[in-house]
Amino acid sequence: IMHCRPFFLLLFSVLPAIPSSEPMFQSVTETVLPPDNQHNPTQLNYGMAVTDVDGDGDLEVVVAGYNGPNLVLKYDRGQQRLVNIAVDDRSSPFYALRDPLGNAIGVTACDVDGDGREEIYFLNTNNAYSGRATYSDKLFKFRNGRFEDLLGDDINVRRGVANRMAGRSVACVDRKGTGRYAVYVANYASGNVGPHALIEMDEAASDLANGIIALSDVAAQAGVNKYTGGRGVVVGPILSQSSSDVFCDNENGPNFLFRNNGDGTFTDMAQQAGVEDRNQHGRGVALADFNADGKTDIVYGNWNGQHRLYLQDNNQRFRDIASGSFSSPSPVRTVIAADFDNDQELDIFFNNIAYRGHAPNRLFRVARRTGADPQIEELNVGEAAEPQGRGTGATVTDFDGDGQLDLLVAHGESASQPISVFKVTQGSSNHWLGALMRIIDGGSGYLCEMEPVAHFGLGKDEVTVVEVYWPDGRSVARPLQPGDMNSVMEIGYPKEGEESVLTPDTQCGEGFFVKSGRCADNNECKQQSGPPVCPKSRPVCINTYGHYNCGPRKTCSRGHKEGWRGLMICLVLSSLVPSPFTYQQYPLVTTLRLTLDGTHSLLPSD
Repeated sequence: IMHCRPFFLLLFSVLPAIPSSEPMFQSVTETVLPPDNQHNPTQLNYGMAVTDVDGDGDLEVVVAGYNGPNLVLKYDRGQQRLVNIAVDDRSSPFYALRDPLGNAIGVTACDVDGDGREEIYFLNTNNAYSGRATYSDKLFKFRNGRFEDLLGDDINVRRGVANRMAGRSVACVDRKGTGRYAVYVANYASGNVGPHALIEMDEAASDLANGIIALSDVAAQAGVNKYTGGRGVVVGPILSQSSSDVFCDNENGPNFLFRNNGDGTFTDMAQQAGVEDRNQHGRGVALADFNADGKTDIVYGNWNGQHRLYLQDNNQRFRDIASGSFSSPSPVRTVIAADFDNDQELDIFFNNIAYRGHAPNRLFRVARRTGADPQIEELNVGEAAEPQGRGTGATVTDFDGDGQLDLLVAHGESASQPISVFKVTQGSSNHWLGALMRIIDGGSGYLCEMEPVAHFGLGKDEVTVVEVYWPDGRSVARPLQPGDMNSVMEIGYPKEGEESVLTPDTQCGEGFFVKSGRCADNNECKQQSGPPVCPKSRPVCINTYGHYNCGPRKTCSRGHKEGWRGLMICLVLSSLVPSPFTYQQYPLVTTLRLTLDGTHSLLPSD
């Protein structure tokens, strides 16, 4: 059991992999989860989340049922199939999770009270599209031998904390780095009714020894109580080094990118970061480092609009690199970023809803390239295309422990359909590594949450070092042995004074070296001895994360002078800029001022 989830984990290794056009997914629904009334009923379902529901160390899939009960799917190794353990039996410890009257749409799981076991939050809409709903959300805790709704406790009823708004996605955020998570609720406002909510435990008013957990909505205090058409939400160290930031892609309004200020409050940086996208209508969203530069990037789908793949630069701004095929509009719901075939390259799965004719699901590979943006290639999604599927949610988890992620897709809204289950058909011989922790997000896709495992496809590589970082800034570094490959590692939150460091002789892999007990990027461009790393034909060296690029020397046009070597920028000569300077007079020059040898010059806008 983990005390606190880290939000990113680093592996250091080498070698590329080979793409394939063979079908990626094969349906195993008929053998693993055949449709029936108990385990896979034909009903309207929405979000999915992966967590350890029964406390046995294995992970279950929680499904939000809309016109039927919520489901809890557990893999039975004896039967080699998924079974619903939230049965219609009041003596079952999971009975309350069914909650068939809730019209659940979003679901997430996290440790709200810090006891080491995750609570489960269901966002219930009760048929409301926006504004107020008539049925409250539920936050279930395992207590007294069964799951009970904390929001229904007398203390929380008196505090009026239960969310009775029509929302969409929910996610978990450790805003203060304490190991106790708040639930971020992306409500869909109607005018000034239904702001985003942030529900967490009030430690001062709670009595954990006696099972009393007082809850509060701290959205206003944290600065996230915004009114908008809330859709997708994802949590991770997007702009912060290790603290939890929040990204929301919204409908009928700009997106939010809430940067954690370090004290539990947030500042919206979406406009400055270039990710407002105010004319689109967001849905599924995920976080990943798509170009291996050590920065968190954002991918999301817009409803029947241009899909986005935003890469983050060194100035915390984002640039959309989505290709024509990738960005092609579709009725998208969930978006998942994962390495399905363990080839070291991330795949992006778009789950669409066929509400007006065929709308097949799609799969893309984002392949890293040295000195260039990643190459985006559409793959053969195989039987997971489901051109007539009414997709509403999806998640990934390795439920059978074979080292490859399995894909589950929920359906509903416009038609009742059972859940589909897919196995990957490629990459079975590739290495992999997992770590039992929530990585990057505590809720993603759309209405969903992925498994709390950091799954890394390694191709034919062997990893030398693993580093884990928690939202409070603590970290663990551990050398790995060949025998650690193809396994799940459980790395515990370090207690005070237990943070481990690497020895100076640890092999971090090409492009990295040990610095202050951690693997750090080796700046090849600043070599103190030896010949230049770049050839004379391309002499300008630009350091990247784990590598470097070589480029031609930039020649500045007349009236400009070269900036710092290696940055390849040209600066307007101060003698050409009269004083006083106004932007209106010189529209081709930005208002960014730089100091060069004591004089002020200006950076050209082009």
